[in-house]
Parts: sequence; C-alpha cells; structure tokens
Amino acid sequence: MAKLAVLDIGTNSIHMVLAEVEPDFSYKVLDRFKDMTRLGDGAFKTRRLSEAAMTRALEVIRTLATLARNKGYDRIKAVATSAVREAKNGGEFIEEIARQTKLRVRVVTGQEEARLIYLGVRHSMDLSDQPTLVVDVGGGSVELMVGNREAMAQAQSLKLGAIRLKDLYLRQDPPTKAMLKKLQQAIDAQLKEALRQFKTKQFDRLVATSGMAANLTEVIYLRRTGRPMTQLNLTRITRKEIQAVESLLTHASFKDRLAIPGLDPKRADTLLPAAMVFRSLMDRTGHEQMTVGDKAIREGLIYDFIARHKDRIRTEQEIPNVRRRNVVYLARRCHYPQVHADHVAFLATRLFDQTATLHGLGEREREWLEYAALLHDIGYLINSRQHHKHAYYLIKHSDLYGLTADEVEIIANIARYHRRALPRDTHAGLAQLPPKSRKTVLILSALLRIADALDRSQFSVIQDLRVSVGEPLRVTLTTGGDPELEIWSARNRADLFEKVFKRPIQFETAASFPHEGVPA
Repeated sequence: MAKLAVLDIGTNSIHMVLAEVEPDFSYKVLDRFKDMTRLGDGAFKTRRLSEAAMTRALEVIRTLATLARNKGYDRIKAVATSAVREAKNGGEFIEEIARQTKLRVRVVTGQEEARLIYLGVRHSMDLSDQPTLVVDVGGGSVELMVGNREAMAQAQSLKLGAIRLKDLYLRQDPPTKAMLKKLQQAIDAQLKEALRQFKTKQFDRLVATSGMAANLTEVIYLRRTGRPMTQLNLTRITRKEIQAVESLLTHASFKDRLAIPGLDPKRADTLLPAAMVFRSLMDRTGHEQMTVGDKAIREGLIYDFIARHKDRIRTEQEIPNVRRRNVVYLARRCHYPQVHADHVAFLATRLFDQTATLHGLGEREREWLEYAALLHDIGYLINSRQHHKHAYYLIKHSDLYGLTADEVEIIANIARYHRRALPRDTHAGLAQLPPKSRKTVLILSALLRIADALDRSQFSVIQDLRVSVGEPLRVTLTTGGDPELEIWSARNRADLFEKVFKRPIQFETAASFPHEGVPA
C-alpha cells in the first residue's frame, strides 16, 4: 500500500493531504492540513515574494514536512503555483525550502495547474459526455478548463487571482466606483479573450472549485437557509445569489465584512474580486447556476501519481461512472459478498423495471436501488448481528464522491431496511429526510427486501423473474434448483411491499423463459 503526501504551496494557502493508494489503485485520504499564509500578498505589484510572507510559508512547510515524515510519509509530492512562478525571487524561495526541509518543490505552469485541477474535479463528480466548463479562482491565477468525463480538452490560465486583483485594483476600502470599473474591465477583457480561444462555445454546465468558491458558497448557503452547509461538493449557487453577495461586499467596509455570517476573516479583502470573476463568467456564458466542487489540484496530484504507476487505473477501466465506481470501492473495502450482492442488485432492478407502472420512479431512483443492493451486506464487516444497521452507518459516513449528501442518506436508508423492522418515521435516519424522499425509501426498500430474500441461499437459485401487475401481483420465478427456501423467505419479506403497494404478492415457479441480458 503506497503512502503519499501532497503539498500544495499556493498564493493564498498552503495545503497538505495525506493519502494511501490501495492495491486496486484507488486511494483514501487519511488527513488534511491547511494554513492561509498569504504568500502572494504584495507580490504582484513588486514581482517579488516579501520576506515576511516567505518566513510565514517556510515555517508552515517545515512543520508539515516533519509531520508527514513522522507519520511514515517519505514520499512527498510538492508543487508551487502562480505566486512562486511569477516572482523574481521564486527560485531562491524554492532553494531555501530544499535547504531547510529536503523537499523538491515542482513549480507548475498555468497549463499544468489546470490539468491537475481538472483531474481532481473529474474524479469527484459525474461529468457528462458533453463539455463542462470548470473554473478555479486562486490567489494569483484563474484556471479555465473545458472537458468531459473522459478528459480535459482545453485550458487557459488567466492572471485574475483574487489577491492579484485586490493588490492591483482595490487600493481603498471600500473601493471607489472608479476602482470597481477598472477591475471589471480587466476581468471582462481576459475572460472575453480566453472564451474566444476555446473551440467549444456551449457548455453543459459550469463547475467552480477553490477555497474562494467554497467560502462564497458558504456565505450564500447561510443566507439562503440560515444553516451551515453539510456538504460542499455538488452544491449549486445561482448568479443572482452571487450578485447579492457581490453587492454586499462592495458597499461594506473591511470591519463590516468581518461580521458577514460564513465569511472567512482571512478572505475579507479578497472575496469581492473572486465573486466578480465568478459572476462575470456566468454573465458571459449565460449560465444562471454554478455547481461547486471540493476537489482540485491536490486530488489531481494524487491521481497523477497513480497514473504514473499504471497507464490506466484498473478500476476505472471496469467502472467509468464515478458514482458507481465509488460505491464499488466502498463495497470492496468492506469485503462484500460480491456474487450475492451483484445477483440481488440484478433481481432488485428487474423488480423495479417491471413494477414501474405502480411506483412511477425513474432512472435515478433505479440507480439508488442498485447501489443499495450492492452495499446492503457491508455491515458484516462490523458484525453479523444488526448488520443492516451497520451497513447504514458505513454508507452514511463514507466518502461516496459523485453522490450528494441527500443521495447518500437515501441509499443508506434503503440498505438499512433490507431486513428486520419496517421503516418508521420515528427512526432517526428516516426522520431527517423530506416526505418525498421517505416515500422513495419505502418503495425501494420494499423491492430490495424481496430481492434479497430471493437469494437467501446465496447460490443464485432464482435465476430471473417476471412480474404480472394485478391484484394479486404475481412474480413468476425461473429457477436453477429447489426454490422452496427462497420462496419462503420472500413471502416473509413481502410485508413492506404489500403495505406500500396496497396489494398482495404471490410467488410461483415456471420453466425458463427468454429474456435479454440474463447472465448465463
């Protein structure tokens, strides 16, 4: 198992991620560290890193390098971005890091930074086959990337980072109208030229990532709901919401900004130019909403490291969909009974498809059912007793990237009710879901209970099934052996189905019947 520490020396912050690469070339993050050192403060006016900023940064880098090595992370991949690559004394700073810490820091170009950011984004959310525009607003630069789930097609690195714009244009607080006008003109000029150079002019969606995007989203979410975010990844914010925060920041003094709920005090002077970049990009592309991601260059570095050890990650070849891939990762880490889980998923989705006229659910709900079926027995990793409850806990508290927090909660509840007690609104996990989601859990749990029962022996005795919708609802089973145990078990698990669909269910056997896609 490879241990990897990733150190990102940014213009605004220094981050470190400690990760372990699994034998199947997936990875898990064990710890994260961050310190907002503001290395780039003043650097874009003078073209030099200040002594004070370098001293702050060196102290943090020494601490993080020592911490990583004490934890057994001898392989440390370190990169530096725009502040260091543009400073006249950037080379001296890199040499001093090497002298004090023995770290070899790679100063990446804007194009390489964009490639690494895109790697992180592509593996954290399910991008479509259509072009997506990704924007990362850092302290010194803005990276714009176009690509889909397969690869990045084009990228531009713009000199529009939030610290740079603050230093060059916002010399008074609050800024004057003239300052804001010049800043807007600079943003517009660079965005216009960058978008002109992209071959693709229409984008399926707009995705933002970076600490600036995260803090802007936190402020918006608090204004929208009055509650802090539970999950950043896949949260959506609108152009109007960004405009509202931009207006608030424009007219507020530094002291007033510090009182804005959710605003990071260390970003009180830089969030305004960042918000202006996001809003201006949405104006130019015509997008009314933006999806926010929580993975970027650091995760991209991990994937880049893995790729250099294998041309293509084996699991990515098997499972191109990031949602499905992370479900399977979790199942494998929990040593799930693969043959049984796969067969239960097959039977559950067959039941789903053939009862569509009753439940009226769609492809996304079918996906949730399949994922719950694949994960329903992972609770055995903890204990066979109450393993359905252990499965709920493992699913809920795992990093299933590509799935929203609400989707993870739904899938965890479906798996939780594959056996034993029926769902009740008083159950804590179910109670926190909205009514529509609770109804979906009831329907999908009812199908999973029966599918699991129909593989009670775990020998795939029930090879396939066919549903005749009526009263009673008849399920005709194709068998490869004696099905008495499975039928008995299914009858005992039919209680939730009959309650949800308000009709009895009967099981009967028949000779094999043709069906496309049935495993041989």
